[in-house]
Amino acid sequence: MSTSFSTISPIDGSVYVERNYATTDEMQSCLTTARQAQQDWQKVPLAERKKLCSRAIDAFVARKERIAEEICWQMGRPIRYAAGEVAGLEERARTMIRLADQGLAPIQLDEKPGFQRWIQREPVGVVFVIAPWNYPYLTAINGVMPAILAGNAVIIKHSAQTPLCAERLVEAFRDGGLPAGVFQFLHLTHDATETIIRDSRVNYVAFTGSVPGGEMVEKAAMGRFIGIGLELGGKDPAYVRRDAALDHAVDTVMDGAFFNSGQSCCGIERVYVHEEIHDQFLQRAVAWVKALQLGRSDDPATTLGPLVKGGAADFVREQIREAVRQGAVAHIAPTDFAMDAPGSPYLAPQILTEVDHSMRVMTEESFGPVVGIQKVRSDAEAVELMNDSAFGLTAAIFTKDIATGIELGRQIDTGTFFINRCDYLDPELAWTGVKNSGHGCTLSVIGYQAVTRPKSFHIKTDI
Repeated sequence: MSTSFSTISPIDGSVYVERNYATTDEMQSCLTTARQAQQDWQKVPLAERKKLCSRAIDAFVARKERIAEEICWQMGRPIRYAAGEVAGLEERARTMIRLADQGLAPIQLDEKPGFQRWIQREPVGVVFVIAPWNYPYLTAINGVMPAILAGNAVIIKHSAQTPLCAERLVEAFRDGGLPAGVFQFLHLTHDATETIIRDSRVNYVAFTGSVPGGEMVEKAAMGRFIGIGLELGGKDPAYVRRDAALDHAVDTVMDGAFFNSGQSCCGIERVYVHEEIHDQFLQRAVAWVKALQLGRSDDPATTLGPLVKGGAADFVREQIREAVRQGAVAHIAPTDFAMDAPGSPYLAPQILTEVDHSMRVMTEESFGPVVGIQKVRSDAEAVELMNDSAFGLTAAIFTKDIATGIELGRQIDTGTFFINRCDYLDPELAWTGVKNSGHGCTLSVIGYQAVTRPKSFHIKTDI
C-alpha cells in the first residue's frame, strides 16, 4: 500500500503537492489528542471561543492571495474567481460566529413551582469532517466552524486533490490562538478514513461528496449510533416561466450551470423553459456560453477552467455523445474552444436541446460544463419534471409572479428553493438536501443542532 500521494494539477498535469499519508501511530495520536483537548475546550466560555474563531478567520483572510493561487493550481478554479472562495468562507464563518449565542442558547421552560428546568446544548465530542475538492474551503467551513464554536474538537480530512486546504485552515486557527489539539488535519487513504469513522473516539461525521462516498460513511459508522451529516450533491433544476425577466434568467441560469466548470453540487444541470419563450431563451443562452473563455486557470482572462482531471471530462463527453445519439441537439461546436481534446481536462461547454429524461445527461449528475434545456407547456409539467430526480438539493424558478412562484416551490422536493436566483448558499438559511442529496443540516442556527446534543436539567428545589 502506498504511503504517499501526489496532487496533479489540472492546469498542466504537473505534480503540485506531494504528501505522506498519516501513519497508524499518527492517527492514534491525533484521536487521543483531540479527545483530551476537547475536554478542556468545552469549558472555555462561548465568548472566548467566538473571539478565537474570529481571530482565526482574520488570519485566514490575510493569506487570501496565496490561498487563491493554491486553489487555482490544485483543482483548476480560474484565478480571477479563486479569491471569491476566501470571501465566501469569511461570510459563512462570521455568520456562524454571530449566530452562535442563539444556536447554542439553553432552552428555557415555563416556570414550575419548586423546580428549575432547562435544556442545554452540549458538544458531542470529536467531529470528523471529510471535505471535497470542488469548493474545498466553503464545504469544509460548513462543518468546522459550528463544531468548534460548540465546544467540540475537529479532525479534518481533505480530498487528496486539495490537501493544502486542510493545512491552511488548521494553520489559521492555530495562528488565531486556538488551543493545541482542538483542530487537526490528517491526510488519509480511503481505508484509513473508514478506520477513523469506526473509532470510538469519533462522535460525529460530516461528509461532503458523492453518493457512493456517503454510502461508505454510513457503512463504516454502522452500529456506532453516532450522528452523520451527508451532503451528496445534486442534479439541480431551474424552471423559466413565460413571465420571467429573460435577460436576468439567462445570465443567472447560465452562470449557475457553468461557474466552476459546472463542478458544483448545487449548480444548475437541467433547465425547463416555457414553450412561449424557449427559443428566445435558447438564443441568448447560446450566445452567453460562446462568450466563455476556456483556458489555463492561471490566466486572468480565463472564465472557464479545466475540469479536475481528464477522466472527469471524458465522463461528460460520453454523456453528451450518448444524448446526441438519442436525439439531442448540441448547440456549441467543440472546435470553437481550441483546448478541448479527448482525455484532456479542458472541455468545451455544451448546451443540449431536444432532451428528455430517458437521457443520462438529464438524470445523472454530470459535474461538468453541460446543461440540457427542455421545453415545457405548463407549470404543472415543469414541477413534475423537476421532481423526477433521485436528487433534491436546490431548485429554482424564474418568474415575476412571486406568489405563484412560492406556491410552486412548495410542491418541489428540495432542500433549498430559489426564486430568481440559483447556485448560492445563504449561511443564515439551513443547508440541507433530500433524497440522494443526503441528510442532515449545516449552517443557520439549526446547524448547531447536529454538532451538539440536548441535555435536560431537572432540579427540584422545594424540599
